[in-house]
Amino acid sequence: MSDVATDTFADFAVLNWINRQAALGAPWFFEQTPSALPAPYPIVFNDDVAALLDLDTEAVRHAGYAHVLSGNDLPDACHPVAHRYGGHQFGVWAGQLGDGRAITIGDIRNARGQAYEIQLKGAGKTPFSRFADGRAVLRSVVREYLGSEALAALGIPTTRALAIVGSDAPVYRETVEHAAVMTRIAPSLVRFGSFEILFENRQFDALAPLADHVIGEHFPRIAAIEGANTRYRAWGERVIDLTASLIADWQAVGFCHGVMNTDNMSVLGLTLDYGPYGFMDSFDPHWICNHTDAGGRYAYDQQPHVGLWNLGRFVQAILPLLSDDPDTAVEIGQGLLERYRRSFDAAYMQRMRAKLGLVDTHDDDRDLVDDLLKTMAADGADFTRTFRALGHVSADPAASNAPFVDEFVDRDAAGAWLARWRERLVDTAADDTARAERMRLTNPKYVLRNYLAQAAIDRADEGDYSEIERLHAILRHPFDEQPEHEAYAKLPPDWARGLVLSCSS
Repeated sequence: MSDVATDTFADFAVLNWINRQAALGAPWFFEQTPSALPAPYPIVFNDDVAALLDLDTEAVRHAGYAHVLSGNDLPDACHPVAHRYGGHQFGVWAGQLGDGRAITIGDIRNARGQAYEIQLKGAGKTPFSRFADGRAVLRSVVREYLGSEALAALGIPTTRALAIVGSDAPVYRETVEHAAVMTRIAPSLVRFGSFEILFENRQFDALAPLADHVIGEHFPRIAAIEGANTRYRAWGERVIDLTASLIADWQAVGFCHGVMNTDNMSVLGLTLDYGPYGFMDSFDPHWICNHTDAGGRYAYDQQPHVGLWNLGRFVQAILPLLSDDPDTAVEIGQGLLERYRRSFDAAYMQRMRAKLGLVDTHDDDRDLVDDLLKTMAADGADFTRTFRALGHVSADPAASNAPFVDEFVDRDAAGAWLARWRERLVDTAADDTARAERMRLTNPKYVLRNYLAQAAIDRADEGDYSEIERLHAILRHPFDEQPEHEAYAKLPPDWARGLVLSCSS
């Protein structure tokens, strides 16, 4: 082992490895050593996420991290595993899936008592790779690295990205590409599909141990509830509320996940598994960011409905935990699902009122929101820029309508809606300056538009990783003006409008 690898090994070896997944073991997690990545080299390292793990970022950067975070040289305290789960993909039960190209090298607990699962995506074959090679390519890990960090900066629950390691080893997709490994972390990567596979395979006795593990680690108040059935019901309610809140977050920033299969849904309400995701440019409620999704199952306006459908599969999987009597379990499960619509509607309107600078509640607020979105859709107004511009408009009816109406072709329609908004603000107690500041901190100026991500990928393919670092630095502060980076907030070029991706992205 080289001196560089030895130094880095020491930095990671001193972490407090607790390896929760390995301790849980089969049938949920299976031991799996990463496959060696030829001649790995560092690409990017995220100091923000390193701090969550109590890593000395300066020491790691100085020593290098490629040998550890490629999976080539792991500390002895690590116990790598692959996670078994199933899932419904595009509404069809796909059977056993599992971590086909991702390996959790272990779990650590930091000095603040927070535990994180550390996973290498692209680390080689696992028992669940089927006929795939277990590798990831540079373009896909760059997109996940930037996407997850962009959502985190927006305050949206997500997995986080620690680093990207590259290799010149060829990976065969539509073309020959370079291999890469991304390190991501999360409090847990357990999914709806983790429970589905047990239910579908009639491994009912394995449901409670996994549920108890999740509840005990992540929901301590629920863990204290006496009575197993009552405890599992309370947990089901919490999963529903977290899922509703997450999807409301997505809708409020114009984010499309692209592949909301049940194996991509987190029981902690995290944004999980970035594939053909996208932040909307021109507002289109029916926008499909994944060209593989020919039927529009996962279009922007369908995400709240799919959330309910996916929760239906999750609740079905945990029915044996809700009651020993099947009929009673079904009745409880139906009650759980009825909770979702109320939870989502409340979360969504809370976010949309904030985007409009409203601090109180009126019965017709939903109409005000919907009519704005209809006006935006009619013109294809840019989602991010329109809401940001609204925050720069005075509540005074005598003031200029710019810059808000400048985002629309039909300026009269935009002005008519703006007049209604100003009338609504009359009932808002806070002063106009305070309202504008609240809106600035709610409506981002910078989001990860697809063309910006593609520009970073194109440069990375040529060996220039500076745009990844630059874009990440901008997206870390999405609500700040950053006038020196104004070009990153402009409308996308014509060639980038409507850019969509596939499941291989």
